[in-house]
Amino acid sequence: MCGIVGMVSDSPVNQRLYDALLLLQHRGQDAAGIATLDGLTFHQHKAMGLVREVFRTRNMRNLLGNAGIAHTRYPTAGCSTSSDEAQPFYVNAPYGIMFAHNGNLTNASRLKQELYELDHRHINTSSDSEALLNVLADEISHLVVGTTLTAEKAFQAVRGVHKRIRGGYSCVALIAGKGLLAFRDPNGIRPLCYGSYTNERVFTEYMVASESVALTGTGFNFEDDVKPGEAIWIDLNGNIERCQCAENPKLTPCAFELVYFARPDSVLDGISVYGARLRLGEYLADTVAHEIELKDIDVVMPVPDSARPCAQQLASRLNLPYREGLIKNRYVGRTFIMPGQTVRKKSVRQKLNPMPVEFKDKNVLLVDDSIVRGTTMGEIVAMARSAGAKKVYVASSAPRVCFPNVYGIDMPTRSELLCGDGKGADEVARIIGADKVVYQTIDGLKGALSDMNPAISDFDCSCFDGRYVTGDIDDAYLSQLEEEKRLAKEADKRRKAEED
Repeated sequence: MCGIVGMVSDSPVNQRLYDALLLLQHRGQDAAGIATLDGLTFHQHKAMGLVREVFRTRNMRNLLGNAGIAHTRYPTAGCSTSSDEAQPFYVNAPYGIMFAHNGNLTNASRLKQELYELDHRHINTSSDSEALLNVLADEISHLVVGTTLTAEKAFQAVRGVHKRIRGGYSCVALIAGKGLLAFRDPNGIRPLCYGSYTNERVFTEYMVASESVALTGTGFNFEDDVKPGEAIWIDLNGNIERCQCAENPKLTPCAFELVYFARPDSVLDGISVYGARLRLGEYLADTVAHEIELKDIDVVMPVPDSARPCAQQLASRLNLPYREGLIKNRYVGRTFIMPGQTVRKKSVRQKLNPMPVEFKDKNVLLVDDSIVRGTTMGEIVAMARSAGAKKVYVASSAPRVCFPNVYGIDMPTRSELLCGDGKGADEVARIIGADKVVYQTIDGLKGALSDMNPAISDFDCSCFDGRYVTGDIDDAYLSQLEEEKRLAKEADKRRKAEED
């Protein structure tokens, strides 16, 4: 998962791109980058680390120009320890294109081979984002021979991109001397929206971003979500055009975005993230009441932070006391998106600390947004018991995560998933040391999200139900992905050993 931003103005954009990245920091903590366009000259700075670590005053001063794009990276493919994978990426023809991408391509290997053999384009990293950029550049190149790039030609290029690539993707491309191009995959798996602001010079500025919070938090007015398969063209004079570029678009947004990744103050495809998490609590409450005697639950506690709305609503619906028993150290990153199992396990103790007064001699229901690998929840259950809890029940606002997500969330191997071999709730409870585990049902998940926007008839729930909306995923693909992951980990270890 990554966060992307693009902006066109009549004044410098570097500070607002930086501010937008800070608002999207939750979407990736591995690397960050900003590229700006000053006349026909690109300026760029990117590096490993958090946004506030990557950019210093001297870097910001060098990011000149009134248009730009930015990216905060959470690695889903390629090498997580190499700054070569940081975005934006750049190609010098046609015109010069800076590019940032959120998502994951499911046909990246075939694309790279085609680009090399047929289009004579070399991909220098293992990133599928670089491959996507070169597909876009190739499509534009064929359209602008002896002519210039217009909005219609940019849209025609995106039509060609949609036909050649598969997967989940939202993209922003800054083209030298021309403008900003943004587009979204035909299934709308990865989010993208845009907003506007008319400044004191009566110039309408535009921003495109992964989540609405990046717009509203930087003073822009939310205009609309980019529709599945749609492209938006904003020229350097602030003129905007929109076009549907996919043949059969259908909105099937990622359910895991709403359960876990997105900020609660964002709105994705008309769904309030906070409202969705409250609604998930109501559906989960009904399941808990069916699975556990309510008289055996003394208190409901969230695992901070994303599970808090769900836990609050669950407690209210079941008329149970709600308490904050786990205190979070906000200076430790999210354990789910940390790269190694050992690092994740160690960071749980650094990240959360139980208050014994809330646990001692109580039967506690812990509510979390999801249970993926089980490492974090196992540590939390142990902490609850050491703090004096008599019984520890666990409820997950998401269903069992049984399948890899191949559209941009780093769960590529079945062996890494606690329920990847089909474990039920009772077996999970035994492994993590809980007295009982209750999961949200898939129908409950879909029902809660549909309640928030009835116009959406389906969601990408592939990591829960194994149904991949792009229709190109089978066991052979998942096995190949697992092998690529294994090889990448080995290369990572060798690189670290050489550095040491």
